[in-house]
Amino acid sequence: MSTRLEYWRIAPEELKALVSLGLRLKAGMDPKLYELVGLRVSQINGCAFCVDLHAGELRKARESERRINTLVAWRNTPFYSPPERAALEWAERLTELDNSAAREAARDALRTHFPDRETVSLIFAIAVMNAMNRVAIGCGRMPEADEASLGLAAARESR
Repeated sequence: MSTRLEYWRIAPEELKALVSLGLRLKAGMDPKLYELVGLRVSQINGCAFCVDLHAGELRKARESERRINTLVAWRNTPFYSPPERAALEWAERLTELDNSAAREAARDALRTHFPDRETVSLIFAIAVMNAMNRVAIGCGRMPEADEASLGLAAARESR
């Protein structure tokens, strides 16, 4: 698939502003939590480019494959701490915006694990991640394919 709109070339200053804000927010919190939340938001939004990006960042940070692979079903695993669970729940409620009572309960739970400054930073981080997902999806951005992801390396080895 080809990129429909190369937003990084068309609007570099706008992209730089979003990325800069994201990096600033990431620097002020646990980087793995930032990437876990980014991955979960991207899964919800169906942004393949961002799912690939955040999963790659988690691998670089030496996050376990097991936690990366089960994030989509985080409620059904014992792999996430109570603060991570609260952040993931909040990310889902703030991304989906479908149930105000559940959102209020999630915010209250989040605040038992994070001080107000970190809570607000997480809100901004989720907003930036949702914005980046929408830009990537809206412009048709896909992850770069390589031989391994296309299964070509395995096909060659089986010959």
